[in-house]
Formats: sequence, structure tokens, C-alpha cells
Amino acid sequence: MNYWFHIIITICFLFIWDSYAQKIKSTSEKTIKIGLLISDKSSISAKNGATLAIDRANEEEDLDGLNFQLVIKSMEGPWGTGSKEAVNLVFNEKVWAIMGSHDGRNAHLVEQVIAKTHIVFLSAWASDPTLYQAFVPWFFSCVPNDLQQANALIDEIYHKKKYTRIVTVSDKSYDSNIALQSFLKTIKKTDKIKPMQLFYKSTDKNFKDLYDKINKNDANCIVLFGQPSISSTFIMQLRKNRMNQPVFGTLSLLAKDRFNEEELEFYNNVTCVTSGNWLESQELTFQKEYNKKYNKIPGAIAAYAFDG
Repeated sequence: MNYWFHIIITICFLFIWDSYAQKIKSTSEKTIKIGLLISDKSSISAKNGATLAIDRANEEEDLDGLNFQLVIKSMEGPWGTGSKEAVNLVFNEKVWAIMGSHDGRNAHLVEQVIAKTHIVFLSAWASDPTLYQAFVPWFFSCVPNDLQQANALIDEIYHKKKYTRIVTVSDKSYDSNIALQSFLKTIKKTDKIKPMQLFYKSTDKNFKDLYDKINKNDANCIVLFGQPSISSTFIMQLRKNRMNQPVFGTLSLLAKDRFNEEELEFYNNVTCVTSGNWLESQELTFQKEYNKKYNKIPGAIAAYAFDG
């Protein structure tokens, strides 16, 4: 959907093709298995997006009898399940590549597996920048990392909009914490005013205390780092409390599928980081296909799973 994405996918494809060219010549097996690791069995969006991509790929002509098959494994369970399922995909399912649509912590487990097995791993959701610091040549990502997203947010908030009374609101999950720390670290490098930081628990259903603190400090800008469903609730309650401060956030705010455009009613004056043009009205092919097949408008998780 954008220039850099196609470059990444081309490199990834060539890498796989070079590694397995001899295998194709020496076997009558015509099925190419692609593994998909999802957070849990409720991660329907990732499954839907990837399935749509596989279906489209199998409709292509000149495949010389090749057929793509998606093998889906859930990482739900005790710590370490992600690593176990990655090993399962490599040695039992014999996949040619693994795509991940899950959090950064589990992505590190998969990265450890592919570092030893030399199977391509394409991250389609985790934005943890430390994934790149292991320098594993079989790791790829089609998602902007948290430092890249932080740079985009800071440019928009501090330089273009020139907000000065800024507050960050975050839960304490792994991904949210990494995104927040990336944001604060980037601010420190630019010598900008450090924002006030507020936190909530993932079990919270009422954010009145947070709203009172935001009003008390006369904040004129909110930067939200949190899990998709809770973030939506936070924004909805914020607007119902007649608080119209602009809200900025990372890709996670766009994660969820939605049934209709009316669900975005409370997202007025909300700015999110994204890449590519899948949100734009002219990029309707993917949205139309997804809506026709699943009766939903795709969110970011589905879009990046489709891209992967």
C-alpha cells in the first residue's frame, strides 16, 4: 500500500525464494504454508485479514500449481506458549515463513526461535523498537516502530500544533509502556517540556479521576497509550463529559474493526499515527473486499495482517 511496504515484502519474498528454490525443484509438494501467530483465539481481525490475503494470492494466475495455506496458532496460555507455537510452526507444520499479529513481548520469543531456525518472521503488529536491536536478518516488520511513531506525534503536537500543556494517559501493559517510554525518550532529546503522566488500570471502567486531573492541570492536549478497547472507552467517556481536548495516539487506537462509520462519532478531534493509505477513501478495494466477506470495516490489525 506504500512504497516502503512493497520494498520490504519484495525483499522478504526474494529471501524466502532463494532459501527454498531447491526444495521446490526436488519435491512434488505444491503447498506453501504460511504461519500466523495471534494473541489469542479472539484475535479475529488478524485471522480475517490474513485469510483474505491468502485467498487473493491463490486466485493469481501463473502459480505453476502452487497453493498457499494459512496455518494459524494462538499464543494464548502460560508464558512461553508463543515460543512453543513458533517451534511447532517451524518443525511440525514446516511453514516457509511466520507472520505475527501479537504484542512485542511475544514477538521477542518468536525472534529467538527464528534466529536459530532461519525462518523469516514478519511482524504485522508489534511496534517494540528493541526487536530491531537483536539484528536478526530473518526479522522484518511492516509496522512503524514506537520511536518512529513518537517522532511523528512530537512533530505534530509540539512543532505544528504548538501545544504546551500536554498530558499522557496510559495503562501499564508491555506494549503501552514501550510506546510511552519511546515518546518520553524522544521528547527528552528535543528539549521539549516533559508532559504530565497519568495511568489507569486495565480493569478500570470509569475514568472520572483522570478527567478531574486533566481539567485541574488545564491540559490542552492528551496523548493516549493503551489497549484498543479501553482506549475507545476512554475517548467515549471523555467526549460524553464534554471534554473536547485534542487526543493523539499510536496505531493501537485504530486497531479494532467496526460495523459502521457511526462508531467513529466520538473520534472527532482524534489524531492517530498510521502508514500507507488504507484509511483513505480512494483505497477502497481492500475495505470493500473485507466488508463484503466479514460484514465489518477493517481496523489496523486486519489491514496489517492483510499486508503481511
